[in-house]
Amino acid sequence: MSSTPTLSPAPPAGAPAAPTPAALGELARAVAGRPDRWRPAVRFDAAARFHTRLEVTGGHEVWLLTWLPGQGTEIHDHGGAAGAFTVVAGVLTERAFPASGGAPRARELAAGGLRSFGPRYVHEVVNAGTEPAVSIHAYAPALAAMSYYAELPGGGLRPVRTDPVTG
Repeated sequence: MSSTPTLSPAPPAGAPAAPTPAALGELARAVAGRPDRWRPAVRFDAAARFHTRLEVTGGHEVWLLTWLPGQGTEIHDHGGAAGAFTVVAGVLTERAFPASGGAPRARELAAGGLRSFGPRYVHEVVNAGTEPAVSIHAYAPALAAMSYYAELPGGGLRPVRTDPVTG
């Protein structure tokens, strides 16, 4: 990869440790296991993926995202946040881009599938199926900005822009 995202500074001494990717995966699964917390917020929008923040604390945040067939993200990072997402309905396809460069790795995540990742993770996610999909995402620290990338013909990524995250 031709560049790495800017990472958040280390927390001050004595601050609680940020949740690990594994702990964020457990959190995403716990929220997914409580449909009463997220099902009322499910909306689908033909113009763009729908997303809404379900929970935010000093240490993490949880989002609900919905995906109609063909909707997806650009290649992006999470601004130095670790994260996890689990699919609660439908199937999502993820392409993860190794930090060392090389070809991205594609994988499908069906309902119940989980992906946890550290703060330097770059990927894109798309609903390549024929049915709508719903996913729950957890991040720590809360997302402040995300950087977006273009895939280069010979491999690697080129930074395109960084946008603030609003919820």
